[in-house]
Amino acid sequence: MTASVVMYGIKACDTMKKARAWLDEQGVSYIFHDYKKDGISEEILKTWISQIGWDVLLNKAGTTFRKLPPEQKKGLTEERAVTLMLAQPSMIKRPVLTRDGTVTRVGFRPADYEETFPA
Repeated sequence: MTASVVMYGIKACDTMKKARAWLDEQGVSYIFHDYKKDGISEEILKTWISQIGWDVLLNKAGTTFRKLPPEQKKGLTEERAVTLMLAQPSMIKRPVLTRDGTVTRVGFRPADYEETFPA
């Protein structure tokens, strides 16, 4: 039985395009979930956070986060980070790659994907 691979992200994102192309070239079967179009549930976010931590998941380098007023960026907690990511899913690092519900990768680096999906 094959593992169920789901890639979460935003379709138009350049990093997403590279990651999807890599998976396609390797013949890796996956489901794509666009969390800007299809949304993301609090339950999924909290599951990911329990596996990798909110600080890994929150994209502080992205434009959406950087445009926040300083008071919203200061003193972040898990609860506040979840609220921000639910309100603006583009604040979630991408792609988030899961296998059978477990986060295997956040972001895209070909070498990391090669470890996850050896030839």
